[in-house]
Amino acid sequence: PPSLPHSTSDTPFTPTPSFPFLFPSSSPISPRHLQQSQLFTFLHPFPTAVAAMKSTSPTAAVGTALVKTPYIVKFAAVALLSLSVALLFYHHPSFPSAAFSAFTSLSSPTAVAAKNSTSTALNSTSTAVNTSSTILKVKKLPPPPPSVARRTGIVDENGAMTEDFEIGEFDPSLMEELRNLRGGGEETEKKENEPKIVKYDKFKACDGSKIDHIPCLDKSERHCPDSALDCVVPMPNGYQKSLPWPRSRDEVWLHNVPDTRLVQDQGGQYSMLVKDAKISFQDGGSDQYVNLISQNLDNLQMVPDIDFGHHTRVALDISPGIGSFAASLFRHNVTTLLIGTKDVHKNQIQFALERGLPAMVVGFGTRRLPYASQAFDLIRSSGSGIDWTVDNGVLLLEVNRLLRAGRYFVWGGPQVDSNHELSLDDQWNEMEGLAASICWQLVKKEGNIAIWRKPLNSSCYLGREIGAQPPLCNSDEDPDNVWYVNVTACITLLPEVRNGGNVSVWPARLHSPPDRLQSIKMDAMISRKELMKAESRYWNEIIDSYVRAFHWKEQNFRNVLDMRAGFGGFAAAVNDLELTSWVMNVVPVNGFNTLPVIYDRGLLGVMHDWCEPFDTYPRSYDLIHAAGLFSDERKRCNFSTILLEMDRMLRHGGTVYIRDSLAVIGEIHEVASAMGWVVMVHDTGEGPHASWRFLVCEKRMP
Repeated sequence: PPSLPHSTSDTPFTPTPSFPFLFPSSSPISPRHLQQSQLFTFLHPFPTAVAAMKSTSPTAAVGTALVKTPYIVKFAAVALLSLSVALLFYHHPSFPSAAFSAFTSLSSPTAVAAKNSTSTALNSTSTAVNTSSTILKVKKLPPPPPSVARRTGIVDENGAMTEDFEIGEFDPSLMEELRNLRGGGEETEKKENEPKIVKYDKFKACDGSKIDHIPCLDKSERHCPDSALDCVVPMPNGYQKSLPWPRSRDEVWLHNVPDTRLVQDQGGQYSMLVKDAKISFQDGGSDQYVNLISQNLDNLQMVPDIDFGHHTRVALDISPGIGSFAASLFRHNVTTLLIGTKDVHKNQIQFALERGLPAMVVGFGTRRLPYASQAFDLIRSSGSGIDWTVDNGVLLLEVNRLLRAGRYFVWGGPQVDSNHELSLDDQWNEMEGLAASICWQLVKKEGNIAIWRKPLNSSCYLGREIGAQPPLCNSDEDPDNVWYVNVTACITLLPEVRNGGNVSVWPARLHSPPDRLQSIKMDAMISRKELMKAESRYWNEIIDSYVRAFHWKEQNFRNVLDMRAGFGGFAAAVNDLELTSWVMNVVPVNGFNTLPVIYDRGLLGVMHDWCEPFDTYPRSYDLIHAAGLFSDERKRCNFSTILLEMDRMLRHGGTVYIRDSLAVIGEIHEVASAMGWVVMVHDTGEGPHASWRFLVCEKRMP
């Protein structure tokens, strides 16, 4: 390298005051201590400075001497290394490579030669820097693989719903961030959309004529009044809390059934005895009636396929008297629904309900009964006074719709007895001919009992002669469309697949998804079995908590009404937990028609519109349950209409459980309080921040 100007004297020099921070005054430094190669290495990127230093003036010589010191060289090297590290780690990953490439290009021997072809030392230094840049290059690492999130929700990896699912965790801070991004507007929107709770004055008591009021029924048909009930049905004089089951099966309080004409008019026809303000059904009465019940059961059990409690689980008793036959079937693990018309002995059904037996008042005339097709394993009619052959047998054809494929119809009465009067021969012959025309097989006739069996499929119907009567129903007619639908004198064909006759024996059928589950018109297509099982598991947990928290077994609930039953999961849980209750499952008309599934599971059910009164007597139920009902009906019915009807059906001393959303729970609370209920609000199992609340309402004895 060319020589730099330097002092001609070996005398050490002392830094001037202009540079006190570079050279301590106590340490004289000789210019010869500076190495020219170190100075060139530091000044290599700055060729203009090198040119300037070629001056031979004394001032330049002094500056050159200062720059040659080891401290300056070390300081410059550390600064350059720090700059390189900063560029490498704090900029975009692609930037260090580009920066080093540009720096290498600038520092390459070719570029330096073009600027200063005579600077051999600079070329050598450039090569060293280029090598250093290459060493400092860092290989770009690939991005880490994405983490696999745990699957949550009710849909599995194949897109089908699964019974075993996890809800997953929820981070409340995410909603807070969303509200901040939206400027908190949703809070204002929520307040604007919150329903205004209407204040209700206390409802007055109805007059005495409404004590046994059934609003929509006359003797044979359902006709609802134009105006809904707007008062609270009073309690009868002398009313007492109903006796617990099974004691109520054998005796009831006399004054709990205000109309006692049934007791007074029968003259011993039924097995009843009035004693100590109670009506007893166990002792006294007619020995003939007791013997008739026993004979009916013996004859039925002689048919092996009837098999009470296994193949026969759900029965229907038409015009059942006081319910003694149904009470006997309960001992055989058969749930029997009693139905009767509102006639001169209208309180037959009221007696049955007071005894703790499932019962409803119906209009059995021109409209279909509100039950599913192929619902009942056994249908019985004994001494009902119904003419089954009138109007081309339309009433018996309605029974045929209700009877499960391959199951039994039992007819009892003097018409059947071979020793009856000749005047009854015509009735028997007409009945026998009508039953044969609809392919029923007579399997037993003994005493005053006749038993027919319905076919398992439609082969017999299709094999009849052309023009045979009664005709087949139209193929597009839905046998499960029952709300305000007229009966027709035709034979309902049995489906080739998903037939109601293909059910498991009890108790396996309670939790076995039936074939007809797939034929329901609902949103879910491939996950119905999982939905049914998940509903059962959900209600099992809920009812189990009710039993423990509210001491159900001590409250002796017997008659229970579920106002929005779904697949019947609530009733199935009551059975699983071995509670002494029966449940009437109601399927609202504005939802999916799940009645066929409810009956296939071995449970009871009915279709109803809750904007209208229910077909039962006042004081019918110990417990009424409503989950999500008011949210569904809020656009169709007034809440006061539904709640006043609930009050009419509820016994004094009874309880109501309501689970519903915050949007409706406030108004429900207001109406319930105005009716005189004692209302307690609880959080659901999801906690205080859930969107639902749980109301426990008590209709206490005055």
